[in-house]
Amino acid sequence: MCESCVFYQFDEETEEWLCEVDMDEDDYARFISSPKAICPYYRLDDEYAVVRHQM
Repeated sequence: MCESCVFYQFDEETEEWLCEVDMDEDDYARFISSPKAICPYYRLDDEYAVVRHQM
C-alpha cells in the first residue's frame, strides 16, 4: 500500500524508499499495534489532481 502514497519517497543518498511522514512515537505505536495496520496518513499519489482542479 505504501508504494502508492505521496509520502513514500526515494532517498537518493541512502538509495532506499522511505516514508516521510513526521510521525511521533505514540502515532507509530498505535499504527504498529493496530490489527488492520491502516496508516492514518496515507494519501493516494494522484498526479492528475492538480490538472483536474484547474479544469
